[in-house]
Amino acid sequence: MVNLQIFTKIVLITGCEMNIYGVKPGFSHNRCIRSYSSIRFLAVLFLLMTGLIGCAHYPVNVPLSKADPDYGYKGKNLRDPDKKGTLFVSLSFSGGGTRAAAFSYGALEALRDTEITLDGRKTRLLDQVNAIAGVSGGSFTAAYYGLFGDRIFSDFEEKFLKKNIQGELALRVLANPINWARLSSAYFDRSDLIAEYYDKNVFDGATFGDMLKRKGPMIFINATDMVHGTRISFTQDSFDMICSDLTPFSVARACAASSAVPIVLSPITLRNYAGSCQYEMPEVLRKAVEARSLPDRQFDLANNIVPFLDAEKKPYLHLVDGGVSDNLGLRTMIERITMLGDAWNTVKASNLADIHKVVLIMVNAETQIDTKWDRRESIPPFAAMLDSYSSVSISRYNVETVALLKESVPRWAEEIRRGRCAGREVSSEPGECGDIQFYVIEVKFDAIQDAAERSYFKLLPTSFKLTADEVERLREAARKLLTESKDFKRLLRDLK
Repeated sequence: MVNLQIFTKIVLITGCEMNIYGVKPGFSHNRCIRSYSSIRFLAVLFLLMTGLIGCAHYPVNVPLSKADPDYGYKGKNLRDPDKKGTLFVSLSFSGGGTRAAAFSYGALEALRDTEITLDGRKTRLLDQVNAIAGVSGGSFTAAYYGLFGDRIFSDFEEKFLKKNIQGELALRVLANPINWARLSSAYFDRSDLIAEYYDKNVFDGATFGDMLKRKGPMIFINATDMVHGTRISFTQDSFDMICSDLTPFSVARACAASSAVPIVLSPITLRNYAGSCQYEMPEVLRKAVEARSLPDRQFDLANNIVPFLDAEKKPYLHLVDGGVSDNLGLRTMIERITMLGDAWNTVKASNLADIHKVVLIMVNAETQIDTKWDRRESIPPFAAMLDSYSSVSISRYNVETVALLKESVPRWAEEIRRGRCAGREVSSEPGECGDIQFYVIEVKFDAIQDAAERSYFKLLPTSFKLTADEVERLREAARKLLTESKDFKRLLRDLK
């Protein structure tokens, strides 16, 4: 029950300062006090509203009757089974609010403007993208392109990049008295409201079923289970694990989970129906659990999955920002290959056995660690400590993730050669079974030569509010960094 006196004061202060009830700027504090009885009346109305709509509940994800390897939002259901592609392009968009969204948008523009010749026909490199992994701010760009394709280049700036999203949320969502009543529910919180805003104003009410119908690249929107720290992707493979159907699930709600910064925003909750749909853990992981054997990464990945398979012990998932478990989005590919045993099994399962070039483009809008406290004797405040903990841990984990990827690439190439050339001579001539090349392309601020310019980008806020000029500079920086990358130029030469 909301305390009437406390709430009346909240309404009084908020009403005078935010102009919610028509109070004009400059309205004197004395007049606000004289309006106390009127606002107290509004508070009473609020409490009555709470009784009517205070039982608000988050949208519940629906159960899945039977886990089917051929059903739902999965990569193989987005590709033409008769199309044998020789080029595989995967993008990963890091977290970092609007800064990350604009930076990844610039990379998409560069790929759109890059024309290549493939199998004798001209095409845009963007049209060859097979998968995009998005985290937090980067998840919005990834999801919007996955839903609407080239439409992103005509209205995404207006609808998201150059809009003061934070201001919109504060005034239109969080400052709405009706929403205050809804927030009194124990089953509805800030991220649920924000997801509704994204659903209406950014994603047009789209679901993962809509994304599946478009048959674009596979989009991996990543969040983190708050309790276990496990990365959760919004794919049917992940939802099979908890016996839930992703098809009717809101894309906006997935992006709200991916960007639900701990403490600042509330988690997005999912119900766990595990054990009701005949789901079976992948064989490689099941054997790792049974044998408790090496390789360690398979065993660790299996152990991460095990808690989600018991709905009695874990009936709910509370999801927070994807950057907590992987701020680059690279673990999506690494863990999938681990889950399926090796790279050859993975490409076969994805109908990609004929690929000869694998392109991995990482768009990283990483921040710069604030070193000003090194020069101050005073004890840093709580906010500074919290920022430091998150920035340092994310930065160090990013370094380890990139190193793991680069160390894995030679092994993956050898696994594909060995699997594809089984029983034949291993030939690396163009088009032969041993012809497989990886291109790891990093688009990051660290590649900017000018120190002042590099610092400018790395110190931009990770909020959902940037100026139009800041957005333009981020877009241009991404285009330039990608097209001038040595590995990107090598890719274009080899494609010729």
